[in-house]
Amino acid sequence: MHELIVDNFAGGGGASTGIEMAIGRSVDIAINHDPAAIAMHRANHPNTLHLNENVWHVNIREATKGRPVALGWFSPDCTHHSKARGGKPREKHIRGLAWVAIRWAAIAKPRVIVLENVEEFQDWGPLTPEGFPDPKQKGRTFRSFVNALRRQGYDVEWRELRACDYGAPTIRKRFFLIARCDGRPIVWPEPTHGDPNSPAVQVGRLKPWRTAGEIIDWSIPCPSIFDTTEEIKAKHGIRTVRPLAENTLRRIGLGVWKFIINNPDPFIAPVEWKEGDHSGPVAAFLAKYHTETTNDPRGQTLDRPLLTQDTSNRFALVTARLQKAEKVNPNTERVYAFLIAYYGSSIGQSLDEPLATIVTKDRFGLVMVRGTPYKIVDIGLRMLEPHELYAGQGFPPGYIFDRDHEGRPIPKKEQVAKCGNAVPPQFAEAIIRANLPELCIPEGTDRFSWEAMLA
Repeated sequence: MHELIVDNFAGGGGASTGIEMAIGRSVDIAINHDPAAIAMHRANHPNTLHLNENVWHVNIREATKGRPVALGWFSPDCTHHSKARGGKPREKHIRGLAWVAIRWAAIAKPRVIVLENVEEFQDWGPLTPEGFPDPKQKGRTFRSFVNALRRQGYDVEWRELRACDYGAPTIRKRFFLIARCDGRPIVWPEPTHGDPNSPAVQVGRLKPWRTAGEIIDWSIPCPSIFDTTEEIKAKHGIRTVRPLAENTLRRIGLGVWKFIINNPDPFIAPVEWKEGDHSGPVAAFLAKYHTETTNDPRGQTLDRPLLTQDTSNRFALVTARLQKAEKVNPNTERVYAFLIAYYGSSIGQSLDEPLATIVTKDRFGLVMVRGTPYKIVDIGLRMLEPHELYAGQGFPPGYIFDRDHEGRPIPKKEQVAKCGNAVPPQFAEAIIRANLPELCIPEGTDRFSWEAMLA
């Protein structure tokens, strides 16, 4: 007759996974309107009661059967609060999904309520007749929401937290509201990780941030951008290959220039390339596809946490094969590095002119790796795979995302969408350990060994 844990979850169920990491068992009740989300959740949490319905239609008394609720976790749809929606109109009923937390507070009285959303959630207010947030009433609805929780007897606090500070290899920032009615204080978890260059990490008080480089599966081939479609198919067994768009080539060129050539310490992958009598290290970075703007090298190095994911696959791994350069004049190499069109119809340009498209295969420029000059002899590109994205979001190894509870395959696009919508599990684990320590298992203990110990 333990207290119930209820998760009104989002996406792939990251909060449920983090809660399980903290308490050593699955959540008792999981609620989502999306059958695909429920199917993925059920594959990973078979002992959970799954309610596939609109959150407003859930019969709370019937679902809980009168048992006490320790935790109610809420991750209402964030798209109509987020600034990422740009200039599109918002929908009032989607922005209002958070009000269901008040309904649970009134009926089931969870000891602790956690609500997770985008940072802009605290700006929640009425919309104009055209469907846009009214700047004159910014935050008005949010304040009403907080007051409604307080009228139900809850103390309420909120903060913005970053996943990388709690052990997830992503920089994702989210808004968290914690409310509790059991008289105990609200506790905000202390960061466990930090910037590798910070004093706290240097003296060993914090662990260094986990990095994007950790999540890359280096065994997956990265086809050369200079190979023809038929060559890529033959070399890598890839059935469908689309020609690279000119904007993609510009992103690659800008990224190579910023993250590899002009980087005094480029990321060197833990693998080497070998072809015939030639071999060498591989430099790499991540390109990010987010807008059509091509004069800015959107992307990142791999020695820092992954940038925020959304519901589409925005990340591509770019690799540069390096070969030791002999008798190199650095100034000459940099001045005469050429950018030419991928299709070979232009003769190129000097780098003291506005960028055109992509670099030549046989001569691009000088890369210094720990004081040793290298030249780039090839450039590869591939999109990240779902298992890399899930690892980047902080999901543990073995998490099931490619099939549902009946073994039916989940389309790749749906896998990626569920990942982008999910809460990094480390957020939930840290918050639950801080606020419900009496329900938690010792840190570092996995669920299966804990259950065996209890048995």
